[in-house]
Amino acid sequence: MNATQPDWNLYLSFLTVLRQRSLSAAARALNLSQPTLARHIDALETALGLELFTRSQQGLSPTDAALELAPYAENVEANAAAMLRMASGLGSEIRGTVRISASEIVGAEILPPILTTLRRQYPALVFELVLSNVVDNLLRRDADVAVRMVEPDQDALVIRKLGEVTIGLHARKDYLARAGTPVTPGDLADHSLIGFDRETPAIRAMRSRVPGAEALNFAFRADSDVAQWRAIKAGFGIGFCQVGLARQEPDLVRVLPNTFKLQLGSWLAMHENLRTTPRCRAVFDGLAVGLDEYLNA
Repeated sequence: MNATQPDWNLYLSFLTVLRQRSLSAAARALNLSQPTLARHIDALETALGLELFTRSQQGLSPTDAALELAPYAENVEANAAAMLRMASGLGSEIRGTVRISASEIVGAEILPPILTTLRRQYPALVFELVLSNVVDNLLRRDADVAVRMVEPDQDALVIRKLGEVTIGLHARKDYLARAGTPVTPGDLADHSLIGFDRETPAIRAMRSRVPGAEALNFAFRADSDVAQWRAIKAGFGIGFCQVGLARQEPDLVRVLPNTFKLQLGSWLAMHENLRTTPRCRAVFDGLAVGLDEYLNA
């Protein structure tokens, strides 16, 4: 291995090619020319003394070495981004970039009004919102602050329990006027149901905790919580969503509230090293206030 430390940009080029599996696609993503990107990969391979990609009919295939090194390069990427966010907010003024991780539905429907309030209060704040149902690693600094529907189990985190989120079945009034309102769980067999495409551990847990959920057959399937929510609002049929969110929509009605009810905890978390960082502390506290108001509305 070459003793010279590779430029950080080479790791970014490596990760982008790894994700895109194509030099041309990676070059477009990085706004570089293809020859420049190819030189980056050659330079990193020379510095590491390893072959990282092989060409195939499907594009570029990562070698075993590339797959082994990928998590370390991702750490470099995350740390570089975290350093820039930290630098943007140094000083006592509440300013700079805060990266927030949240589930799709929370990030798309619940956080924007709260962030709007925070932005009015602190005009120098900039928000990066990551929408994913995958739990980001706060210790690796994938995000500064996270809103989670599962209790964080990592050490070195500042954690605040926000309360309980109630999930229930809902449908639009005009759909129920056409199809009828179910009185028993068995009546759902005659309805257009909205649900998930692939079963995850969380969904399996929900099925086991909600009586009758294991027998539901869906006419609309989507892995996206937002897509399911939009289908409920469009009047496609009956689906699961947060009761507090549905309450904001006058056209939605809760269905079988005594049978289909699931309580999920809600937590706010950030790395303990950020507790004294003004911008992160302000966002953490602002999210806590806004989400508490939403949960207790």
